[in-house]
Amino acid sequence: MPKEYLDVVVREVTQLTPRVREYLLVAKDGSPLPACEAGAHIELLIAPQAIGQTVRHYSLTGGADSVADGRMAYRIAVQREDRPRGSAFIHDTFAVGTQLAISPPKNEFRLDHRDGKSLLIAGGIGITPVFAMLRSLLRRKRNFEIAYTGRSRSEMAYVDAVERLAGDRAHIHCNDAAGGMLDLKALFAAQPANTKAYICGPAGLIEAARATAAALGWEPQRVRSELFTPPPTGHEVAFEVVLAQSGRTVQVGPHTSILDALKSAGMHPLFDCRRGECGLCPLPVLEADGPIAHRDRYLSDEEKASGSTLCICVSRLQGSRLVLDA
Repeated sequence: MPKEYLDVVVREVTQLTPRVREYLLVAKDGSPLPACEAGAHIELLIAPQAIGQTVRHYSLTGGADSVADGRMAYRIAVQREDRPRGSAFIHDTFAVGTQLAISPPKNEFRLDHRDGKSLLIAGGIGITPVFAMLRSLLRRKRNFEIAYTGRSRSEMAYVDAVERLAGDRAHIHCNDAAGGMLDLKALFAAQPANTKAYICGPAGLIEAARATAAALGWEPQRVRSELFTPPPTGHEVAFEVVLAQSGRTVQVGPHTSILDALKSAGMHPLFDCRRGECGLCPLPVLEADGPIAHRDRYLSDEEKASGSTLCICVSRLQGSRLVLDA
């Protein structure tokens, strides 16, 4: 286990929806865990046989209902995707007593309690950090609204708790019942000028929310977001990465990122967020015998179209050989 990771044990497992399970994690030695704030996430180190060692990110919900977990436990909710990736492995193998390795909490989606008003928007499993923000705002008696959207109520984790805690400040939108998508224009237009929005969910929701806010004259810094990465497409293929400067060749499996493959080979590439947002991991591309599937939110459209660089934490090759200037 990497030295920066923590040893934890699964203490409780709760089925929240047919596809979402909640896992309560405590330190293996019973000691307090590092402190964290709403919006934080952890890296979970897993090693399913079909994938090999890999890392998955899960936001900390911070507690159950109105009760905070404090420093004695972390709580994550995992939505199962039935492909040979991390979530299916977690659902199939994690049980009470399972020992795990996790990173200390990281937070690039921090809630600013100085906001005049906070507008929380969650899509699907993107509710996990937003649920922590909701409870944090309630404890501090801050002004907020929350909009939670999903395909159907039965698939929306924590929806009853959100309604109970937020009361008339909660807007629950179920696509199957409402007959359409959440009305972002009406939501943003109703906000006072001192509102800041925090959005977590699929890329489509985040892009639509940002575009709506911009069209209504919102300054970009008033909209914070964290991307809920969609499940793999099922069309990933294995390929080799040649590092031109060192002359090394590394095999990347169909369910492993370039970053994790390089780390498993004993290399130390620069990285931070692992979600294609921070801009620390992009490497220049010298050759590629197939198209690059860009899955980051850092590179510009022009940079992606040129094929001259890629974010090794999330993007991959749809071919067999990739040569990087590294």
